[in-house]
Amino acid sequence: MAAALAEAELAAARGEVPVGAVIVLDGVILARAGNETRSLNDPTAHAEILAIRRACAALGQERLTGADLYVTLEPCAMCAAAISFARIRRLYFGAADLKGGGVEHGARFYAQPTCHHAPEVYSGIAEQASAALLTRFFADRRGG
Repeated sequence: MAAALAEAELAAARGEVPVGAVIVLDGVILARAGNETRSLNDPTAHAEILAIRRACAALGQERLTGADLYVTLEPCAMCAAAISFARIRRLYFGAADLKGGGVEHGARFYAQPTCHHAPEVYSGIAEQASAALLTRFFADRRGG
């Protein structure tokens, strides 16, 4: 999770919402990313989506069976779907997202009968550090 937090810090430094993601396979980091929605002018350029794209490219395949994803914020419904479609084995996330989360809040994508693959989910990993990054980022945007 430390690598995901580092990606979130880099995202914040670029003026992006500080979310970072890392995909690990057999103990090796395959891909890492932070949010790039603003820099790419792409609403789908969430950290999880970018990490999945990069990991698939690195492996030359569309599935990431056996891989684990570490992300600093609970994935939204879009990212939860991508995680499912990529066949990620385990999802570890930091801070809960009460408004936009799609795993334990909101859509609860993996609990839907239409979900074909649900990863094992572990929440609250480095939760305080992840939440503090987001709180600080948005406080700075509001001027205090």
